[in-house]
Amino acid sequence: MTVTVLLTMFLSFIHFGQDAPPQSDARRKLDERGAHAMGFDQEKTTHHFLLYQDGGGIDVGVKEASDTANRDAIRMHLPHLARLFSQGSFDLPHFIHATDVPGTAAMKRLKDRISYQYRETPGGGRVDIVTSDPEALGAIHAFLRFQITDHKTGDSLEVEIR
Repeated sequence: MTVTVLLTMFLSFIHFGQDAPPQSDARRKLDERGAHAMGFDQEKTTHHFLLYQDGGGIDVGVKEASDTANRDAIRMHLPHLARLFSQGSFDLPHFIHATDVPGTAAMKRLKDRISYQYRETPGGGRVDIVTSDPEALGAIHAFLRFQITDHKTGDSLEVEIR
């Protein structure tokens, strides 16, 4: 074996089993504000933001099926979020991200052209966001793409056909 191979194996052994690198300060603050605003642990849950031809979805669930406390908190938060959004209130995303979130100004203005429907999922819940208005659709997609990027969910930035 070469020295390079041995060194690589040694470094892999040292790092094996160690925790992931610490979160950046910005990500930690985002998660802290999110936990405060949403009422559930951001580390023990997953967020997914999906883009569709008629809108998109916000899907939140627990990582462990036995985590009923966070699951129940998700199920309390998401219907409330759907109500707020349908009323044109986007203060929570602004608070959580500590910035003006793309798309929210238009979503507020076009609130009567967008529907928000909550549904329970096995691990938590989901809010489907639907519109037939092209301007509202663009705003929804801008909002969801920002969420994907800022939360670093790894979800596709492309519109899914369903």
